[in-house]
Amino acid sequence: MAVIKLEHFERSDFAQLMEWMDSPKFLFQWGGQTFSFPLNEQQLEHYIKDANTNTAQAFIYRVVHVENNEVIGHIQLQMDRVNQSARIGKVLVGKRSLRGQGIGQLMIKKVAAIAFEELKLHRVSLGVLDFNLSAIACYEKAGFVKEGLIRDKRRMDNEFWSVWEMSMLENEWMK
Repeated sequence: MAVIKLEHFERSDFAQLMEWMDSPKFLFQWGGQTFSFPLNEQQLEHYIKDANTNTAQAFIYRVVHVENNEVIGHIQLQMDRVNQSARIGKVLVGKRSLRGQGIGQLMIKKVAAIAFEELKLHRVSLGVLDFNLSAIACYEKAGFVKEGLIRDKRRMDNEFWSVWEMSMLENEWMK
């Protein structure tokens, strides 16, 4: 299994992420309403503006394959310090040849470790499109539990997409 590390996402990572976002539909699946196609530097500047500091509401990471120091993915942790919770989002194994090898699960476990062990949070949640069966399986293997289906939450073109809301609590992580 691959060994990965999370490092702060920076301007030097913009070009790689923009390359991965090769269609409006894929960008929407990954980034929701945060971004519009085509993804550009101006949108990404806004995205990282107040991220990755001690007082930040968002921690944004590039995923690095340790063996060759290659950036292979992206993940975000959005904080809610008042409620001791966070939301995982913008999860992507960008390098297609590495998908289906457990890297997504490693990414989720690493970001959950940051949330529960470093930031001492109580709850971590995420949302996943109901048709993204590989992502749902990945999150369940990492210990996340389905809380409920939010029907027709997202609209893409003339389609409505439903979203599974999933979470993990600190006592579940500690097991």
